Amino acid sequence: MTRYIIPLLFLLSACNPNTIDLAGDWKFQIDREDIGEAQQWFSKSLTGVITLPGSMASNDLGDPITLETQWTGGMRNPEWHTDPNYAPYHDPDNVRIPYWLQAEKKYTGAAWYQKEIDIPNSWKGKSLKLFLERAHWETTVWFDDIKIGTQNSLATAHEYILTDQASIGKHLLTIKVDNSTKDLDIGWDSHSISDHTQSNWNGLVGKLYITSLATTTIESFRIITDIDERKIIVKGKFNNSGQEDRKAKITGKVEGPNIEAQIVDLDIVITNDENSFSLEIELGENALLWDEFDPNIYTLELTVDSEGETSKLTETFGLRMIEAVAEGFKVNHRPTFLRGTLECAIFPLTGYPSTNPEEWKRIMRVIKEHGLNHMRFHSWCPPEAAFIAADEVGVYLQVECSSWANATVTIGDGLPVDQFVWNESWDIIKKYGNHPSFVMMAYGNEPGGKNQKAFLTEFVSYWKENDPRRLYTGAAGWPQLPVNDYHNIHKPRIQLWGEGLNSIINAEPPSSNYDWTSRLPTTDPQIPIVSHEIGQWCVYPNLKEIEKYTGVLKAKNFEIFKESLEANHMIHLADSFLFASGKLQALCYKAEIEAALRTPSFGGFQLLDLHDFPGQGTALIGVLDPFWEEKGYISPEEFSRFCNTTVPLARLSKRVYLEGETLEAPVQVAHYEKTESKDLKAEWELKDTNKIVIAKGEFPEQTIPVGNNHYLGTINHTFKKTGIPRKLTIEVNIEQFKNTWDIWVYPELPSGIIESTIPLITESLSPKIIEDLKSGGTILLSLGKGKVSPEWGGDIGVGFSSIFWNTAWTIGQKPHTLGILCNPEHPALSEFPTEYHSNWQWWDAMSHSDAIILNSLPIELKPIVRIVDDWVTNRRLALLFEAKVGEGRILLSGIDLHSDLDNRPEARQLLHSLIKYMNSEKFDPAVEISAETLEGIGEAVIR
Repeated sequence: MTRYIIPLLFLLSACNPNTIDLAGDWKFQIDREDIGEAQQWFSKSLTGVITLPGSMASNDLGDPITLETQWTGGMRNPEWHTDPNYAPYHDPDNVRIPYWLQAEKKYTGAAWYQKEIDIPNSWKGKSLKLFLERAHWETTVWFDDIKIGTQNSLATAHEYILTDQASIGKHLLTIKVDNSTKDLDIGWDSHSISDHTQSNWNGLVGKLYITSLATTTIESFRIITDIDERKIIVKGKFNNSGQEDRKAKITGKVEGPNIEAQIVDLDIVITNDENSFSLEIELGENALLWDEFDPNIYTLELTVDSEGETSKLTETFGLRMIEAVAEGFKVNHRPTFLRGTLECAIFPLTGYPSTNPEEWKRIMRVIKEHGLNHMRFHSWCPPEAAFIAADEVGVYLQVECSSWANATVTIGDGLPVDQFVWNESWDIIKKYGNHPSFVMMAYGNEPGGKNQKAFLTEFVSYWKENDPRRLYTGAAGWPQLPVNDYHNIHKPRIQLWGEGLNSIINAEPPSSNYDWTSRLPTTDPQIPIVSHEIGQWCVYPNLKEIEKYTGVLKAKNFEIFKESLEANHMIHLADSFLFASGKLQALCYKAEIEAALRTPSFGGFQLLDLHDFPGQGTALIGVLDPFWEEKGYISPEEFSRFCNTTVPLARLSKRVYLEGETLEAPVQVAHYEKTESKDLKAEWELKDTNKIVIAKGEFPEQTIPVGNNHYLGTINHTFKKTGIPRKLTIEVNIEQFKNTWDIWVYPELPSGIIESTIPLITESLSPKIIEDLKSGGTILLSLGKGKVSPEWGGDIGVGFSSIFWNTAWTIGQKPHTLGILCNPEHPALSEFPTEYHSNWQWWDAMSHSDAIILNSLPIELKPIVRIVDDWVTNRRLALLFEAKVGEGRILLSGIDLHSDLDNRPEARQLLHSLIKYMNSEKFDPAVEISAETLEGIGEAVIR
């Protein structure tokens, strides 16, 4: 629903002659002590200058950042500058916070904005309305010396009637903006106000103007669509600023695709009391519906004629219906699966959200290119531009009432935030409720409070009864209320908060044969589930991204990480760390999303996030950067193979096979297209790394209904004995939709491989072994999880997956690393097929290993296999490395290559590859370390 006429009283556009545009230079003054009202600043000329629309930060106003700067948002470690990881890079003259993006200047408190306006002769005696599209956040307005009022909505425009009887000539408009939480705490981490996200800015952005009003205007109206009857009902209220009852005629005209213009007239008498009206407009059986596939938009023009005055209002709408059913969701009676991402108010260039529909259309198109159809606004509500864009592109929105009442405040306990949430919900519904994209609503995020359930039950019940045009849930995350239309919960995902190395992806051998059936609640089986904030898989920082921060917010956190990497002599590996960890991140997201798509009777998922979240410790969890731009390691085309309207899904019980074994993989499809697919042809291929087809087959042609868990057939293939270890790829094609899965096939190795005498394979070093090594021996030292001493890396949490969220904000939750980096052509890996990055065949090694820190060893020592460390610590970590010791040669493995090898084919194959290498002339370490150094690496390694 696009409002071409901006406010809800809406009689004029910004370019209308009845409008005074307030953009430009304003007088300005900071009010640190909040004394301006008592000293009547509204009646004097302010001393500074600011340009609006804009913020103080965008005008380079405020205070320089210091260690005493008061931030809006929690900080896990307020003494971060004394942390050994950050202290070396702390400069008191250039304070750089490692936990979020920051502006050069910051101000929290009251500031005054003032502009002289000239009321034209034609406005004499009329009502004047002030429109402030996006204020941050509390405004108090004076017109000349008269205080008009105060508003504090973070979601909608602040609108004031300045006078009912305008006088011509010069007038002084003064606005106090206060972005502090002194009187109202909605939760310091709320993305509507937090410095972790958009920043807690002070200013006025978007459209700013004064308009004159006709005597009779429309206060608000609601468009109720009936998709079955192809009609709309328009219900609204009039305002009458005159003293007498007035006759009026309201005309509703609808135009749009596939219909002729439909016009309905209504005569009404308007009094000084509340006046309501209702119009029913038939659109005809050919009217088109709105959804993600066909975002058809219609235009409603309301004309009010009253005693010689005429005013018009134009809005857009779509014919749309959304339902919550036991199997999930239905849009226009068709099953729909929500494939969503969050938008957390991340706007690095401005520090505040865009009010430009074109920018939001760009963002919406990006998420659609990645196969998504849904966006959740975490603890905030976007400007109308986002709704306009979602309407036109076809994206389903979940909007929230600007609050995350948890860390600093609670909901439902009688605090001011309770009334604020109610006010926000009324304003949001009133302003944006006609947009077809606005399909879901919650109070906000993860609430705290002993009375939260009672409060949120009332909240959901009220809105379900009073505006059933969308679906409601109490909150994102919890609680699961019986009254909810849907639950937005966290359990259906492969890594839960606090699980560490005990999560599915880190504790269970690789497969694609699980779903979330066992993690869905059984108490309310009729209420669909949307998984809450899935993913959160980190990637190494893209240090080249620093130069993109040309606006208000700077990536000074990245500068710290860069200096740390330089200090540890690995700056040349920055891009390699990014791409290697990025490939692992994408693999984690593929596993996460496919599990959701495999789950029967599931409503959908919400990623946290498709793009990076630069706050809360620096959470680099996006395959896109904060600008919604690609990082280079996965394209939208690749991502949309496993995240789309139609996705083939292979249920693999494992990823590693031995020659002679049979692959047996049932194949399903999640199919959420516009309609069922008739006579659909699906086929599969098994390819090697050279794209040579090893085997292929076709599934029977069939009709695939809209939904998931539809069985296509089973892939059966027995692996021939070639004696060659190999990576293969299963590819399933369903017309234009394709998905792939990597598997590995290893030859059956002879038993007793570790009994080989060359090299000597040991898990510990005795004095005799060290003497033999110094005298020219060849040793493979195989350690493993719990075997490396803490000072050498034993306390580093190594797992298969990427870091979850980030270690700074999870207080060191494991894993602490970002996968492996290696040269696939290194001869030590010749019998262990690999890419330069982690893939599923490395799961066993990473699950049975400790990292080894090389910081105290010569810089020239280059690991065979590196572990990519957390960007906070940037340690030189090895999984495998080689060295000279005296006349001898040693290969050190942080991986356990000796335990339970009968049940660990990957470990057997890797060991075989290493032994082959160590028995070749290519095993010639270039860097020497001392025997004394070896004595410290392992826990009680000398015995």
